[in-house]
Amino acid sequence: MKKNYLKRKNLLPQEFYKNKTILIAKQLLGAYLVRTLDNKRLVGKIVETEAYLGFKDPACHSYKGKTERCKVMFWEGGHFYVYFIYGFYHCLNVVTEKEGVPEAVLIRALEPVEGVEIMRKLRKGKKNLTSGPGVLCEAFKIDRSFNGHPVWEKPLQIFKPLNRDFKIVQKERIGVDYAGEAKRWKLRFYIKNNPYVSKK
Repeated sequence: MKKNYLKRKNLLPQEFYKNKTILIAKQLLGAYLVRTLDNKRLVGKIVETEAYLGFKDPACHSYKGKTERCKVMFWEGGHFYVYFIYGFYHCLNVVTEKEGVPEAVLIRALEPVEGVEIMRKLRKGKKNLTSGPGVLCEAFKIDRSFNGHPVWEKPLQIFKPLNRDFKIVQKERIGVDYAGEAKRWKLRFYIKNNPYVSKK
């Protein structure tokens, strides 16, 4: 990463997130998730995402309408939606579209860029630091306190990609067998040949 790249001018603006969810899921690839923790910085390049399409998507939390759990998804694009799953893991999503259109992009995997030793400590020495939605939240110490947090504000932000010199692979989402035909929708996107993708 270029020196001094992580400046406010290189943040993805809120308007970016008000676009179509599938487009955003693709365009987030190569962007940088930055977590400020105890005056230190954790940085990971986004290498895998999944799109969730609201009312028309049985795999989406908001499919049946607004609940206390998913109410942030109904906000305008540009806020984090964080939920707890399996009684153990948190998952980080970015709300998309305009207010009232409850769609989001799940961040599935990161390529560690900066703060690896801190990530390793938070992961208790495990080899896999950031390949998987629950794993990356543990490595970046992300929990429900970030639910509703704007993506352009510290201590958790997303910065523009340095480049898009990569090919995108499109596959079925993972872990949505309950969603009927929607489990076959190819709404998972990842950077081809990146070793940090959770599942090829």
